[in-house]
Amino acid sequence: MCGIVGLFAKDPELEPELGRLLASMLGVMSDRGPDSAGFALYGAGERGRIKLTLRGRDLDGVASALGEGVLGTIRDTHLVLSIAGSDEARVRTWLAEQRPDLVIIGAGERIEIFKEVGRPAMVAERFGLPDMAGTHGIGHTRMATESAVTTDGAHPFSTGRDQCLVHNGSLSNHRNLRRMLERRGISFATDNDSEVAAGYLSWRLREGASLTEALEASLDDLDGFFTFVVGTESGFAVLRDPIACKPAVMAETDRYVAFGSEYRALVGLPGIAHARVFEPEPARVYAWQRA
Repeated sequence: MCGIVGLFAKDPELEPELGRLLASMLGVMSDRGPDSAGFALYGAGERGRIKLTLRGRDLDGVASALGEGVLGTIRDTHLVLSIAGSDEARVRTWLAEQRPDLVIIGAGERIEIFKEVGRPAMVAERFGLPDMAGTHGIGHTRMATESAVTTDGAHPFSTGRDQCLVHNGSLSNHRNLRRMLERRGISFATDNDSEVAAGYLSWRLREGASLTEALEASLDDLDGFFTFVVGTESGFAVLRDPIACKPAVMAETDRYVAFGSEYRALVGLPGIAHARVFEPEPARVYAWQRA
């Protein structure tokens, strides 16, 4: 049992509040996943530059060691590097050779990902989520029922540029999918089945599918039960498997679209009393794009 949340701001005036609202939603879902939590937020980006989110220890001095033009922001156990897009290959090579202990958990123009072991409200506070701004974000609270309580097992998972996924459920054919995706150039950092789901979408998107098309294809190729909330640089999407045994509720107003595993995750949102609240239908993709 896990909890997942997502918030997509239609109204630009809501963007400065996005982190605070998402943090509240994440905290409410603690009962569904008290052992670890994580979130991805799509904030400000700069054309021509890439953000790399790293996780590990001894982060002081990493940015300066990479040379002029590399900027770094440390948030607890994570470091967000801002680098020129043309410098990405050099930076990745340096990290692999000089700091193989650091794990790159997200990359893109706008995405930043943070995750750790601990109660969700504490994780959100450690990384400063309430003070973050952005257009959209997704989050996950984990109850480790099939593996150890580790940060490696925490969501979101990102296997593509500005793309990430949170998952409530379990996939039965993820090992076969993993082998197929590895042959097609998708790499994985953990043994988690949710990372395989993220890799599957990355592969479909790389092959030219839209986000909606990639999610629709997953209904045929992924076995098991799942609810996905997905983020891309410009979009936000939700999909439940055809059985839809995992709980899910959505709310939409002229200012935002929100997702929660339970309605109580949404009650603190502005104007929720007048929102269109509904249960997403099985095997149907719900997607929104920013202008």
